[in-house]
Amino acid sequence: MKTKFNFLLVLSLIMAVFLSGCGFSDSKKNDGEKTGEKEGKEKVVNLSLSNDIPDLNQVLTTDGISFSVLNNVMEGLYRLDENNEPQPAMAEDVDVSDDKLTYTFHLREGIKWSNGDPVTSEDFKYSWLRAMHPDTAGAYSNILSDYIVGGQEFVDGEADASTVAIETPDEKTLVVTLKTPTPFFLGLTAFVTYFPLNEKFINEVGEDKFALKADAILYNGPYVMTEYNQAQGVTLVKNKEYWDVDNVDVDKVTMKVIKEQSTALNLYEAGELDRVYLASSDVDSYKDSEEFGTETEFISWYLQFNFLEKPFDNVNIRKAFQLAYDAETLTKTVLNNGSAPAYGLVAAGVYGNGDKTFRELSGDHVKMDVAKAKEYLEKGIAEVGELPPLKILTADDTIAKDTAIFLQSEFKKNLGIDVQIDTKPYSGRLDAMRANEFQMGISRWGADYNDAMDILSLWIGEPLRGLRGNYFNEEYKKLIDDALVEADENKRLQMLIDAEKLMLVDDGTLGPLYFEGKAFLQKPNVKGVIIHPYGASIELKTIKVDE
Repeated sequence: MKTKFNFLLVLSLIMAVFLSGCGFSDSKKNDGEKTGEKEGKEKVVNLSLSNDIPDLNQVLTTDGISFSVLNNVMEGLYRLDENNEPQPAMAEDVDVSDDKLTYTFHLREGIKWSNGDPVTSEDFKYSWLRAMHPDTAGAYSNILSDYIVGGQEFVDGEADASTVAIETPDEKTLVVTLKTPTPFFLGLTAFVTYFPLNEKFINEVGEDKFALKADAILYNGPYVMTEYNQAQGVTLVKNKEYWDVDNVDVDKVTMKVIKEQSTALNLYEAGELDRVYLASSDVDSYKDSEEFGTETEFISWYLQFNFLEKPFDNVNIRKAFQLAYDAETLTKTVLNNGSAPAYGLVAAGVYGNGDKTFRELSGDHVKMDVAKAKEYLEKGIAEVGELPPLKILTADDTIAKDTAIFLQSEFKKNLGIDVQIDTKPYSGRLDAMRANEFQMGISRWGADYNDAMDILSLWIGEPLRGLRGNYFNEEYKKLIDDALVEADENKRLQMLIDAEKLMLVDDGTLGPLYFEGKAFLQKPNVKGVIIHPYGASIELKTIKVDE
């Protein structure tokens, strides 16, 4: 999930509340609202997003909020279920070769785009090649090219599309050959970058207008989008052409941008919300309520240092700031929402070797040590001279702002350094980091798939080096590249463990903050809410509302 956070993003990726009266017009209707409806009142669920929607172009987008919208209006070959396992979706089934390298997908009969045209294997091939093409590829090209034979050569412009091992022997069959056995590949096909695209539609809309408005996207998922405003939100209605429309219970969904958790809670208490995420200050007041719950995702929050901005071009300065805050105090006192302190980058719960998680196997790498932080600071100042004025870049949602204020306090208390806070809208924070207009930035990543490679592969270099602090280390890149093609799972795992330690301990690339948890209130008539810990977080297809 690449910000995932992006997520894993991602996520991020945060869906904040189910909101009534979002202010979207009801005038736009879709025939799909009548398909699959039971007699009686139209079922409507109103959600909110914790931040603005950066980009709904599935080839280019990198954040969890956009992923969560796209996941519910589009669909891949497979879709994650309530146990976060991939299940057949656009594909009816798949044949996997004995050597685990060739996947032959068989598409369902009757699958259609929202305009009634059939979804074909060519739509998947076109989309995947578009995501890897040197002229159109986005930050997620590697989620395809790392695994598909010929993909990297195509991305690099060293070979043409005919050398990429994606074949379409007929409209219902898609054959893809992988470089090495990849146990999580079916899960990858449930991710946004693997969704199909209709070439004819994109040509008609125009490359420069695709995905900028609701009618500039062609849909094949449970819902279609009828209204879209990047800063305000979206309106979705049931897709009449969706193959499984009869199992979609809710007829209409709105997702409105609401950044302040206090606003959401007031609406919930007024009876206008079905579900709301709680600010840390409100958790204790509601934790005994029958409507209270918590959830976790594979989302890592961290303080990214920019290697191109002084004084963070100095490793000792980076290490000083790494060790100058208490992640446990941050999670227990400031956030108070089920988040866990992070002493490494890969999130707690991500798969390791079947017996232990990756986090358990890799251990703690970065933990507060004020004495050492002061030593590193003294060494760093001796090397770089007087420190320039310092700022922390953050998004303007409640959680990100609270985290920035906490760090500001910790750096003053433990290092004696005044740090200012630079607050921007979520998409503005992403843009500033991409443009290298930051010294330190509060960032996050929500996992796209259940493997440590998902997040560790982000720091090998291009693309989006600004978001990754412009970190580059040949030794680190070699560990990641070797792990991508290593068939021995134990050797591969050790390479990833070594890579995490190298970038955190040796190079001081970033400061781990916490692994995200959320506390929420939910009305008892809302059922079937699935929040995936990786990939796109929320599933609308499964939500049911008791009348």
